[in-house]
Amino acid sequence: MAGGSGFVLKGDAVYCAEDASLVCAADSFAVCVDGRCEGVFSRLPPQYASLPLEDYSGCLIIPGMCDLHVHASQYAFRGTGMDLELLDWLNERTFPEEARFAGLPYARESYRHFVADLAAGFTTRACIFATMHPAATLELMEQLERTGLRTFVGLVCMDRNAPATLRQPDAESAARDVRAWLESCRGRFRRTLPVITPRFVPSCSDALMERLSGLRREYGLPVQSHLSENPGEVSLVKELNPHASCYGGAYDMFGLFGGGYPAVMAHCVYCTDEEVALIKRNGVFVAHCPESNINLSSGIAPVRRYLDAGLHVGLGTDVAAGSSLSMPRAAQYAVQASKLYWRLVDSSCRPLTAAEAFFLATLGGGAFFGRVGSLLPGYAFDALVVDDHRIQPQRDMPPDVRLERLLYAADASLIVRKYVDGRPLSR
Repeated sequence: MAGGSGFVLKGDAVYCAEDASLVCAADSFAVCVDGRCEGVFSRLPPQYASLPLEDYSGCLIIPGMCDLHVHASQYAFRGTGMDLELLDWLNERTFPEEARFAGLPYARESYRHFVADLAAGFTTRACIFATMHPAATLELMEQLERTGLRTFVGLVCMDRNAPATLRQPDAESAARDVRAWLESCRGRFRRTLPVITPRFVPSCSDALMERLSGLRREYGLPVQSHLSENPGEVSLVKELNPHASCYGGAYDMFGLFGGGYPAVMAHCVYCTDEEVALIKRNGVFVAHCPESNINLSSGIAPVRRYLDAGLHVGLGTDVAAGSSLSMPRAAQYAVQASKLYWRLVDSSCRPLTAAEAFFLATLGGGAFFGRVGSLLPGYAFDALVVDDHRIQPQRDMPPDVRLERLLYAADASLIVRKYVDGRPLSR
């Protein structure tokens, strides 16, 4: 055996290569050593023969899925307010709910449900928005740390265009809160890490953006936010930041739009050519949130255009504008939304295939976290063992067809085993 501790999973492996092509390896062996994948083999190489073998013959073995955008504080009211558009939905539903997280007992109980359901599902890594409340955000991080998931969590910042109960008095006060929170995180978590989180340009003054940029540099952190989600929002950004070249430029001018560090922007429904070029140049990740964009009548992101342009694209559930934490469902919506875009908007943008949506849910979004999202050698061993034969009626199908069916018919009860960095998570 190669040096270190490890194990072997036997089953039908399905994963994506780095060129996004689908790899199907029926009745094969996926090898984990020291938390990383050594590869998938049709015959177990002799050097791994002494490793413990877990036989899941007949089950699918797939990479864990990465949720690039979800709001933990909104989980309690998912599936409501879906007749509203973004800005009204924020004011009528989201902000009143998030204000309740000033009370730690409420936050603790609300986050308990979110964390339990996230840990039980297909997600192994996630980028998560909390609220503006440091104590509640630390509580969320503590709960996530105990699950074994790998996550980024953000203390949300706003100093304008928000209710007084959720708006920091000024940029300096907001920066003090963020710094104190970051110091509280220092050395406290191994798997749950902080991320700089301006909610979005309309709620953050230039002064706040400057201070957040300084904290990002000082602590060496990634950034998460929203971009070009809704026509009304895009118009508001132009009004508030007329000096910016585009919505993305309103982040970039303050050093909060990637370019040497990880950054992820959710939605990107209405990106201009200039904005797409800026996203590509800075290596910003696009978190495509198709269900959310449908529910809030925001529109359909041109994902094919982004993939053809060479952008980094992953998927987000965007609860609570999205109604579920299910990443297979997010992949399903991505395919369906792309078909509508092709049929109704631009016939040159061919729809996504199931295999491409699976890529977005795994390797596409996983790249934000490093070498994550595949069963290729050298990748973090984040894996799911799924007994898809529980989907009735049972039929003999090749692995790629079973994968497609899984995206449309999956639920968490199909998961037999879940690993992050080679560590099994309890179920």
